[in-house]
Amino acid sequence: MKGVKGAKEPLRIGNASGFHGDRFDAMREMLTGGPLDVLTGDYLAELTMLILGRDRLKDPGAGYARTFLRQLEECLGLAHDRGVKIVSNAGGLNPAGLADAVRTLADRLGIPVRVAHVEGDDLTAAHPGALAAHAYLGGFGIAECLRAGADVVVTGRVTDAALVTGPAAAHFGWAPTQYDRLAGAVVAGHVLECGAQATGGNYAFFGEGGALRPGFPLAELHEDGSSVVTKHPGTGGLVDVGTVTAQLLYETAGARYAGPETTARLDTVRLTRDGPDRVRIDGVRGEAPPPELKVGVNRLGGFRNEVVFVLTGLEIPSKAALVRQQMRDFFAASGSRPAEVSWDLARTDRPDAPTEETASALLRLVVRDPEQEKVGRVLSAAAVELALSSYPGFHLPAPPGKGAPYGVFEAARVPRDAVDHVAVLHDGRRVPVPAARDTAVLADVPEPPLPEPLPPGPVRRAPLGLVAGARSGDKGGDANVGVWVRTDDAWRWLAHELTTDRFRELIPEARDLPVTRHPLPNLRAVNFVVEGILGEGVAAQHRFDPQAKALGEWLRARHVDIPEVLL
Repeated sequence: MKGVKGAKEPLRIGNASGFHGDRFDAMREMLTGGPLDVLTGDYLAELTMLILGRDRLKDPGAGYARTFLRQLEECLGLAHDRGVKIVSNAGGLNPAGLADAVRTLADRLGIPVRVAHVEGDDLTAAHPGALAAHAYLGGFGIAECLRAGADVVVTGRVTDAALVTGPAAAHFGWAPTQYDRLAGAVVAGHVLECGAQATGGNYAFFGEGGALRPGFPLAELHEDGSSVVTKHPGTGGLVDVGTVTAQLLYETAGARYAGPETTARLDTVRLTRDGPDRVRIDGVRGEAPPPELKVGVNRLGGFRNEVVFVLTGLEIPSKAALVRQQMRDFFAASGSRPAEVSWDLARTDRPDAPTEETASALLRLVVRDPEQEKVGRVLSAAAVELALSSYPGFHLPAPPGKGAPYGVFEAARVPRDAVDHVAVLHDGRRVPVPAARDTAVLADVPEPPLPEPLPPGPVRRAPLGLVAGARSGDKGGDANVGVWVRTDDAWRWLAHELTTDRFRELIPEARDLPVTRHPLPNLRAVNFVVEGILGEGVAAQHRFDPQAKALGEWLRARHVDIPEVLL
């Protein structure tokens, strides 16, 4: 990275981590696979912040992603030799501690690197009872660190896209009011942030090649905010309009994608093929950011435990009813009923099954309570004591444990001037990062005009996924499901077929929940937000798929009447 204000050369930014626990070798692969200016790593998620908070309760010096340090031990010399800047949010709850640890590592390895960090996101003291409360900062603190000559920048809670907007603002000298350019970088950052999800990982049409070991993505950013998403030559996976569309829809909602630097208009994004494994992103418009910053608040919600009863063969519903009544009676007699008790019966059994496993259903009991005792020993005693006095074939895959603490996530908002965003430079100077001067309250975007529907014709009952891709994810207690198609005719059908009412029919869990549909014609996509389907967030494990990762695949497996011309 040249770091010269007004530089015109494209900036090559790669990604080596989409979450804390991603492929360890990715940092080396990205540094050795081809030219880069900046290598980013995203290690934070709502659940990760909770885990790091619990770590810091045990050790005040903890709170950052130690995996990042182990990767640097192997790769810091490589990055220095190749002139690649490293920018990561691995600092978690303790960016200053991680910066010190990186300096110690560099000194031990004899590598002369300048390390800076960004802080000011920690608002835990203002949220009594919270384990961790952190504002989502933007990229201008990162930019300050890079402009001052840092080789490694670590942050706490910044937006995932800030890992790209910060280096881009430093490289091109963008002003905070150049919203279109910043919005282009936000979109590129959103595509890169989840690593291999942009290069064929978790892709609805994974059979089209490269899914075995997809490489990690990079973006060639241009001064006007446009970019080309690609990957290093010879790496696995694929980059096409579909993989980029899927990632654009991931964990987003409406046409306005709000961030600390700008609100990116997702309804203006244009994607075009730019050659093999190359997709150009342009046309992105930006608006002034909202007047408040998002804050992720993590609290301990109590204790949770579960037990799974295996029901085999005939009369599955009756067997389930028997054990449920027995457990209710036990709790009533003991006077120690947990505060929350929920049951789910998964009918994984088949008639006349060739194996015992395929003849069995799973009855899952989940309990929660502020007291560990009520979800631990009480549950174990109740379940184990039934071993010889319940339904025929009674057995458990494993006995209940002691119960474990679970977390609750809440999204809050704070005025921008309530956050002291600070860039701590490699020489120790502390540079305040001013809040955005111009802001705009978010407003709904009017629904765009829909295309003319396909003319009537013969249809075939078939899975939606034969013509549509999907990707889904979590935002606190809500889930989003983005659905897209790859031809104009398919869009003419999908835009009219997949309404909110139709979505609720296909996803029964959403029937009594608020569901909002956001059409994105440029992407031939509709994005659904289902409020409350994940309860109090991933750490609460409210449902079988607590992060809604497979909600989109369930939707694709549902059968609808598809025009034969599309099949």
